[in-house]
Amino acid sequence: MRLGHLLLLFLLLSMPAALLAQPEQPADPAGEPLELSIEEVVVQVLQNNRELRVQRLNPVIAGTIEQIERGAFDPELFADFAYSEERASEVSRSTGTQFDVESDATTATLGLRQTFATGTSIEATLEHSRDISNRAPEQQVARAGLTVTQALLRGFGPAVNLVAVQQAKLGTTASRFELRGFAEALLAEAETAYWNLVLAREQIAIYESSLAIARQQRDETELRIEVGLLPEVEAAAARAEVARREQALIDARSLLEERRLRLLRLLNPESGSGYDQQLVATSEARMEPLPLQDLTERLQLATKLRPDLNEARAQLEQYALETVVTRNGLLPRLDFFITLGKSGYADSFSGSLQNLDGNGYDLTAGLRLSQPLGNRAAKARQLAAGTTRQQGREAITNLQQLVELDVRLAANELERDRQQIAATRVTRELQEATLAAEQERFKVGSSTTLLVSQAQRDLLASQIAEIEAIINYRIALVSLYLSEGSLLERRGAKLEE
Repeated sequence: MRLGHLLLLFLLLSMPAALLAQPEQPADPAGEPLELSIEEVVVQVLQNNRELRVQRLNPVIAGTIEQIERGAFDPELFADFAYSEERASEVSRSTGTQFDVESDATTATLGLRQTFATGTSIEATLEHSRDISNRAPEQQVARAGLTVTQALLRGFGPAVNLVAVQQAKLGTTASRFELRGFAEALLAEAETAYWNLVLAREQIAIYESSLAIARQQRDETELRIEVGLLPEVEAAAARAEVARREQALIDARSLLEERRLRLLRLLNPESGSGYDQQLVATSEARMEPLPLQDLTERLQLATKLRPDLNEARAQLEQYALETVVTRNGLLPRLDFFITLGKSGYADSFSGSLQNLDGNGYDLTAGLRLSQPLGNRAAKARQLAAGTTRQQGREAITNLQQLVELDVRLAANELERDRQQIAATRVTRELQEATLAAEQERFKVGSSTTLLVSQAQRDLLASQIAEIEAIINYRIALVSLYLSEGSLLERRGAKLEE
């Protein structure tokens, strides 16, 4: 029996760890898993994410405001019709007798009016009136009229009258920059979620391998105790290490599930399986990182592309246009107007139209002036607009500093993670050598189970640190692209018009 135990011990020591203990596998989920590369994640997020679908409509809504403002200069067709009837009593001036007066009248007007960006308004009308009375014969009057009004001070010129249109255009531009910023942030979140999913799977693989080694060490220790080569107290450390690995594996699987769900929320796959859809990340995380040597160019790129900075610039232009309006509002209202009419008189409708080329006409011209005393409202609006513009300038200066800080911090983090990849790789290789040496000493009886367990634990920590450094570098690279505002271009994506 003792010889059999020694033979079994020899077999355990000589067999690979992968054959000694098979890690527990999670139950296969229902349905086919969805295999995704990082490129496919980018496409699916931009196509399917429901929150992005909502945000895409904002520039469309903002674009309608420009058309609304331009509608103020559209021509307007109008028509009026009025009927009046009168029953009265009058006294004759010649005879002094009182008599009843009966009359009725109809008036119809058809016209076209339009306001122009120059501050000019034009109104053209065609009128017809018919008067019937028991004191006078029926009379019908046709009149063609034209009225022109031109603002000379307040409201003069396209510079002030097109401000609302220009502000609406800038509002649309700002809305597009806002959408771009949202899309880039969403894309960065999705890529980060993808690499975190990859990290969770890599961690599970490491924990499973570590658990297999810990179980092998436990079995070897228990066998040595059984044959009398080790005291009973050595079993506790080996069993505790197995329990610790199992705990870590449980947490890792739970973390994988959490990250799968978070990535699914961003992807919104159309397959109908919803949150039950299993995901398989196919992109390789490991890469050969290169040192960052173009920080100055990246800072210049961020100044040009950052959506929040461009949105602030568009808003500053809106503020500048507002000062044009408020400065013009300080002027008095002075309008020149002229009205010209041509009338035709007859006792019939057709006759009155035919007589429009007769001698009947009317002409009115003049100036209209108005100015609020004190003009406090206009002065307050001018002060508010100027202050808001100054505030916008200060905000852009501050935002430029923040953008530069974001890029520098992202570049610093990228370089740190790049160096950590090499450092953790060396640490992991040394820990592997340390564990191998400790296991050899354990085989010849010059080490303990506790020391082997500690070496296994250090190797596990170094393996986790190495894969975390690789994933952190991937995420830091995405953060750098986001901070410089170039993530969409680097992923080959473009906002549609």
